[in-house]
Amino acid sequence: MKLEFYAVYFLTFVLSFLLAIYGTPMARQAAIKFGIVDRPDGNLKVQRDPVPYLGGLAIYLAFLLALSLTFTFSYELLGIMLGGTIIVLLGLIDDFGVLQPEVKLIGQIIAAFVLIKSGTMIYLTFIPFWLRVFLTGLWIVGVTNAFNIIDVMDGLSSGIAAIAAITLSVVAIGNEKTTVAIMAIALAGSALGFLRYNFHPAKIYMGDTGSMFLGFTLAALSIGNTVGSYTKTNYFGFIAPVLILGVPIFDTLLVMFFRFRKGISMFHGSNDHFAIRLKRLGWPVRRIVVASYLAAAMLSAWALVLIRVSYLPYLYVCIGLLAVVVAFIAFMLGRINVEA
Repeated sequence: MKLEFYAVYFLTFVLSFLLAIYGTPMARQAAIKFGIVDRPDGNLKVQRDPVPYLGGLAIYLAFLLALSLTFTFSYELLGIMLGGTIIVLLGLIDDFGVLQPEVKLIGQIIAAFVLIKSGTMIYLTFIPFWLRVFLTGLWIVGVTNAFNIIDVMDGLSSGIAAIAAITLSVVAIGNEKTTVAIMAIALAGSALGFLRYNFHPAKIYMGDTGSMFLGFTLAALSIGNTVGSYTKTNYFGFIAPVLILGVPIFDTLLVMFFRFRKGISMFHGSNDHFAIRLKRLGWPVRRIVVASYLAAAMLSAWALVLIRVSYLPYLYVCIGLLAVVVAFIAFMLGRINVEA
């Protein structure tokens, strides 16, 4: 890798970070001026005072402006930008409180279709084309909503998104996917700049605009034909993106399971998130968020190891142990009473 590429990586990160640092207070002031705030309701929204939205707009603009100054766009990656823009507009309308969940889902499917049409698709040669299209759409829509679902605590979604973006940039650099690496680095810088104001106690929330944009972009960048091959060393490498995005995926599956048991729609809010369950145990917000960061970092590190290890018996043991640990954590979280 030539030295000038690393200079571009560094410049992109610094630009996106500084643009988010500069733009987030402006977005906060605009949200306050127009009354776009999240008001406490004593149930799921337990902050002491109303907190302005529109932080997601600052993330998106910092990401877009940084890339505009450092990036040469390709057809495929323009598809990511177009799909991401559709998601931002959907989230912005939703943050105004005028978008029905079903309409939002349809919009996400359209954005996923745009992405697939541009050539971004899961490539597993042992499955037919129609199934690859379906799995790609499911992955895009699922991860988009996973980051939306996990955004229930100050700094949680933005910090985990930054960790995932940094990890994907490492994978892309290893696969010599320079443009993808730059996009991932820009996303990480934007998320970290926003985190300066979103960490507990949050001065601004990203809203659906930010959480869905982060989820959509990370889902797109994590797909194999975008970021490069995960399976050069072993076939288990296809699990890597699931690990990199493991924390929001885990929370989504956990919430889906408990809401299904209660007969609650997935479109209906509840206290079933792992973060809220830990809070019921008496954990302070910062401890929960930092522990989540550590879990995301550990899963990302394991993903980087997974795509490079060729000794299969070692992989069998590690994957088995990881599955046991995740199941145990889910079981213990399920024992926490969130109804009290």
